[in-house]
Amino acid sequence: MRLRDNPTVEVATRLPCSVDRAWELVTDIELPTRAGGELEKAHWLDGADGVVVGARFRGYNANSSIGKWHTDPEVVEVEDGRRWVWCVGHADDPVTLWGFEVDADGDGAVVRQWAKLGGGRSPLTDLIARHPDAEGVILAQRMADWHVGMTANLEYLERVTAGESREE
Repeated sequence: MRLRDNPTVEVATRLPCSVDRAWELVTDIELPTRAGGELEKAHWLDGADGVVVGARFRGYNANSSIGKWHTDPEVVEVEDGRRWVWCVGHADDPVTLWGFEVDADGDGAVVRQWAKLGGGRSPLTDLIARHPDAEGVILAQRMADWHVGMTANLEYLERVTAGESREE
């Protein structure tokens, strides 16, 4: 695995809810804070209050191997009710691109979360530059961390929507 190949991680699950409900859930920037991943806190910046192109938010993260940090991602793509993408770093040279997608599936919805590494400078690219022979191992670990966090997000959504469908 090489950084120049822009490795991507994706997870998906089917939820027993409407597409509208799934969209409401995945556009909540605080979702991952309740799922137990790296994101500990998030809030909108500059008066933004929802998923629209150009909106920015601050995310506070922690990882036992990396430490604590924050980012100020920007929403760079929205297909209302279907897909939203945010960029960490500059849109022309992103550190990462993240996204959620929602598709109808019978009486439920399929939700996907994905992340793609870009080439923008970051602590990860600095670490790889210092240890080029370990690039594959470094990237594999980071991709594994992302997979764990995304899986936790979707498992949280499964629990929330399963509880809601039992209430109906």
